Amino acid sequence: MIRVQKAGNDAPVMVHEAVGVFSNADDLQAAMDDLQSHGFMRHELSVLADQEKIKSKLGRKYRDVRELEDDPSAPRATFLPNETVGEIEGAFIAIPMYLAVIASTWIVVAEGGTLAHAVIAAIVAGAVGAAIGMMMARGFAEHRDRDLREKIHKGGLPLWVNLRAPEQENTATNIMKKHAARDVHVHDIALYG
Repeated sequence: MIRVQKAGNDAPVMVHEAVGVFSNADDLQAAMDDLQSHGFMRHELSVLADQEKIKSKLGRKYRDVRELEDDPSAPRATFLPNETVGEIEGAFIAIPMYLAVIASTWIVVAEGGTLAHAVIAAIVAGAVGAAIGMMMARGFAEHRDRDLREKIHKGGLPLWVNLRAPEQENTATNIMKKHAARDVHVHDIALYG
């Protein structure tokens, strides 16, 4: 649960959080793992959304991450750790392969083909489906890597940590500093519903 202070019906919600900027994805991931091992929930951790979402929401590109660290309108997302990226890439490959195998087998059997024809069709279709999936997975990985490189070029990878209680401030900021974050600070931002 995010620690918030509500003022009224149309008033902003005040969110208390820590923020720090990382120079690479490995340090960011290590800090997030450490934060979670110290009681922070995954949904309490957010990073800057991809470049397209930033431009869409803000109506412009940003030059330096410092412009967005304390900006409540900066679009946020969940960071995808390498394990999750691997799982997504695996799904990109497996799903088209599986669908191709099932469809080709069903078509051969429905047309009265033999078991040998069904097996051959499944192998060929599976290979084609896997190749298509590999291209999709490669595109996904390239998009993620390009986005990370551009953010790093513009000053780094910000991490926002929602603080449920004041005693979490030191824990969050110390963990971020331990993992090479810079410009670590705590702020209150106004979020509008």
